[in-house]
Amino acid sequence: MKGVNCAGIVSNAQRPPGCLQAWYTASMRYQDYSCLRIGVEGGIARVTIDHPPINLFDLALLGDMARFGEEVESDPDVRVVVFDSANPDFFIAHADVELIQQLPETVPPKAQTLGFFHAIVDRFRTMSTISIAQIEGRARGGGSEFLLSLDMRFGALGRAVLSQPEVALGIIPGGSGTQRLPRLIGRGRALEVVLGCEDFPADLAERYGYLNRALPPDELAPFVDRLARRIASFPGEALRFAKASVNAAELPTFEGLLEEAHLFNRAVATPEARRRMQRFLELGGQTPEREREIASLIDEVAKG
Repeated sequence: MKGVNCAGIVSNAQRPPGCLQAWYTASMRYQDYSCLRIGVEGGIARVTIDHPPINLFDLALLGDMARFGEEVESDPDVRVVVFDSANPDFFIAHADVELIQQLPETVPPKAQTLGFFHAIVDRFRTMSTISIAQIEGRARGGGSEFLLSLDMRFGALGRAVLSQPEVALGIIPGGSGTQRLPRLIGRGRALEVVLGCEDFPADLAERYGYLNRALPPDELAPFVDRLARRIASFPGEALRFAKASVNAAELPTFEGLLEEAHLFNRAVATPEARRRMQRFLELGGQTPEREREIASLIDEVAKG
């Protein structure tokens, strides 16, 4: 299924009168994907992986994911991306083993730049757009590594499964798994995942930190939707600066603190920050009554 535009209608002449022009224009940017279904609304790009029978990370899906990453990174109208799957049993099964078999038997020189797959997944880590995964099936190998590159991962209890089974095939996780897992869950647990080659169900993955949260299946989509909408309601510059500052935590602490201070100063100087801070105070911020229910106060500030 191709990328959808306004209300799923392709022709501009067919566009219903009540459809928002901005939504239509944004959606037209994401056309002619073979493995992804994409819709954009309210600052959120919703991407459904639809590549039967198992959402294999083959050349077709790799190509679509590479192109989508480039498109969304340059789209100022999108603040949040939510990935899910059309297949309830598979989010992304794993990388195409037949494709891996085609790699040379002669070991090439050590690379000085990121390879194709590393570049695809690392783009989601470094781009200012916030990325969220809604996982209801299996994500192994390259599928797991794709998820590890995203900003947040939420899985369905009893359905979501993650693993890195590569060592059992005589290889290693080569798409960032050995680098991202230790940073996320610690060295010992990362070695358990990588060397044990076993499936991690959602409840255990949550306990290890592999997932942000594991939720009952009927609560997963509503939770992710609320979170995505909430994040998308916040200033784009603040989101960009905040993500960049969190990424700077990979630096030594001193350098990271300097980067955080610089990004904080940049955020404070923006007109939107000035406006929102003033609005916060006008609505009763810093008073006992409003501070007891600050979440509702923040919602009011976000609404303008």
